[in-house]
Amino acid sequence: MEAERLNSPSTSVITFEVLGHQLHFSQDPNSKHLGTTVWDTSMVFAKFLEKNCRKGRFCPSKLKGKRVIELGAGCGVAGFGMALLGCDVVSTDQIEVVPLLRRNVERNTSRILQMNSCSDSFGSIKVAELDWGNEDHIKAVGPPFDYVIGTDVVYAEHLVGPLLQTIITLSGPKTTIMLGHEIRSTSVHEQMLLTWKNFFEVKIVSKAKMDSKYQHPSIQLFIMGLKPPPVTADSAVCTEKQEKTDWGIDDQVNKTEISSSVDDLLVTRLPDGKLSEWYARRYGSMAARLLRDIKIT
Repeated sequence: MEAERLNSPSTSVITFEVLGHQLHFSQDPNSKHLGTTVWDTSMVFAKFLEKNCRKGRFCPSKLKGKRVIELGAGCGVAGFGMALLGCDVVSTDQIEVVPLLRRNVERNTSRILQMNSCSDSFGSIKVAELDWGNEDHIKAVGPPFDYVIGTDVVYAEHLVGPLLQTIITLSGPKTTIMLGHEIRSTSVHEQMLLTWKNFFEVKIVSKAKMDSKYQHPSIQLFIMGLKPPPVTADSAVCTEKQEKTDWGIDDQVNKTEISSSVDDLLVTRLPDGKLSEWYARRYGSMAARLLRDIKIT
């Protein structure tokens, strides 16, 4: 992958070969919505899976039947990468993008099954509407998932908080989060990384692990897991204070460079309205990390 793009957004259909299948993805050059374009990072993600599926955590024998949700799926490329390895995928996006996403899913699923109807290597893929932070949408898809994936879903700082909230609500203690990101803005990239490192154990995929053609210096892939909640007296005190008091946070909050919408995570409830013991501990640990450098008045 050189300086030129892998995909031109000016075409209405692109052909993409991955994991032995030639897939066709429609896109809308005339749309004003960013989700109707096949972005390069989704192709880098799918080709990364292809290169690393012969052994290890991404081989079909280990992924078969795993539940995956794709956020900001757009045209659906990354989700098909997981489905072709045996995962059961829910590809999600905003309502404006869902019709195009559904057409791509139906067309390519049909092609895959026609080419190899006897194969059990293909899992499944379906489409759902999901606005980040919408509790009804989140409840409808049935969390938690084994994998939460997304590519090129952060292009502005105000999206980091809602995305983080949604990822955590969709996740369980053993969920793996896989995100691809193309650096277009240094400030957005730094905000995103700082937030991820506050809440997740973050590993950046090396270029050597990526497909030799489908990579670029500006595109990074992240494999992450939720940080285990620390069981300490300090975190218990933070949780108790959260329950009993309203906070006053001075200007030092700016030093954390975390979107104010992340604060909402501390009072977010599970879709069924009940807060499990695991989530209670997690929100307590979030409070401890957010308040580490913040003065409480």
